Amino acid sequence: MSDPVTYFWIAVVAIILLVDLWAIVSVFRSDKSDGVKVLWSLLLVVFPVIGLAIWGVAGPRGIKRGSGPTSPEHSKG
Repeated sequence: MSDPVTYFWIAVVAIILLVDLWAIVSVFRSDKSDGVKVLWSLLLVVFPVIGLAIWGVAGPRGIKRGSGPTSPEHSKG
């Protein structure tokens, strides 16, 4: 297990999983319907790499009101 290539692939998988988790959280913070959120989440879980690519191009945009920053220091406005 001390092979550097093994550690590289472990790091790649960990990064993909973290980005996938971020995408799922982003989907659930969007203003889309619950059914759309579930379908996007299933796509991201079943096909992590392809799902991320599709989500990056056609995924839900926008954040539901009330789920963003709660203080003026953290808002972008």
